[in-house]
Amino acid sequence: MSVKTVAFHTLGCKLNYSETSTLSRTLEADGFVQKDFEEKADVYVINTCSVTDNADKECRYLVRKIQRRAPESLVVITGCYAQLKPKEIAAIEGVDLVLGAAEKFNISQHLRELSKGDSAKICSCDIEEVQGFNSSYSLNDRTRTFLKVQDGCDYNCAFCTIPLARGHSRSDSIEGVLRNVRELAATGTKEIVLTGINLGDFGKGYDGGKKREESFYELVQELDKVEGIERYRISSIEPNLLTDEIIEFVAQSKKFMPHFHIPLQSGSNKILGAMRRRYKRELYVERIEKIKALMPHCCIGVDVIVGFPTESDEDFKDTFDFLHGLDVSYFHVFTYSERDNTLAIDMKPVVPVNVRHERNKSLRNLSYQKMQYFTAQHQGETRKVLFEIASKNGMMDGYTDNYIKVTTPYREEWVNGIVEWKLG
Repeated sequence: MSVKTVAFHTLGCKLNYSETSTLSRTLEADGFVQKDFEEKADVYVINTCSVTDNADKECRYLVRKIQRRAPESLVVITGCYAQLKPKEIAAIEGVDLVLGAAEKFNISQHLRELSKGDSAKICSCDIEEVQGFNSSYSLNDRTRTFLKVQDGCDYNCAFCTIPLARGHSRSDSIEGVLRNVRELAATGTKEIVLTGINLGDFGKGYDGGKKREESFYELVQELDKVEGIERYRISSIEPNLLTDEIIEFVAQSKKFMPHFHIPLQSGSNKILGAMRRRYKRELYVERIEKIKALMPHCCIGVDVIVGFPTESDEDFKDTFDFLHGLDVSYFHVFTYSERDNTLAIDMKPVVPVNVRHERNKSLRNLSYQKMQYFTAQHQGETRKVLFEIASKNGMMDGYTDNYIKVTTPYREEWVNGIVEWKLG
């Protein structure tokens, strides 16, 4: 096969980005040269998401764009949406190959057997059969790397398709993670963000058919000892899995940053129950109070969903007031959107779409105020900032240990360096 150039486009979460980065290294090792997605390439790979509302539209739009630019090129679709709706994707004109959850890491082999003009080939399997774990990490920018240590989820939240797209919870071994971290340290990486679908559930897996039981707490203890990595962040962890021992460990660690991202989804216990979340809001308050007692300077991000079926004005006010009174720093606000094969799709009454958008805007405004307040609390302090590689219009960005963004005129000697910075 004469194919030699490949271009990637990633939709969705940081886990997808780390997997795309691994796929690109796999194909480069196989002799492919990577191109920018806007350039002409022999193969285009689109790594899709099932969480964003427009998965289908985005996918079709990108395929049409490729068809106009390079009608002879091969188009491969993978990722969560490819696992959930393989037939729908295969029916899109111009798509040549659809790779499900188990097959995406065998992309080299599939490309060797593929030629343009055949009808779209689907390589997928029942998600229940997916057992293996494929570790991956992003390496486009030496400053910060997203390292996947866990995949899949055993929870069945009413709004979520991720267990259907990614399968059961499973993890790398601690030994496997440490091997990747040492490799990354050797490349000059300064900060690693630990990612997974349900990160706090880390530890489930199989070694040579034998069941392995490790824990996220054991993992962070081991990572803290690795030479050469200066910073770790925990990307997102469920409140019921964020234990006191993890919080206490982060509080005394020099390497784990004082920054947590903890999904809440609703501040109403009624809605949390309807969503089939595994905690009540009282537990969430306990987690926040514990963190702030040990690390008053800690940055805390929150995921919230607005407009879930049955969410009344009063339920939303509950959420708004709860978040308003909570000592957290920013929110990621998601507008609920219907998903096939979820429990929520049959729940009534449905919240009108315009009301969902109003609620989203209201919480985003509150999030902006929270971040302004959090930043103002630290004015005048000197904190360590890790500056990133990118130069935008002569400026460079960096983040403090507690995730306050700093922008300053570009200085090459600060790139990938940690600088003591007085916050203005």
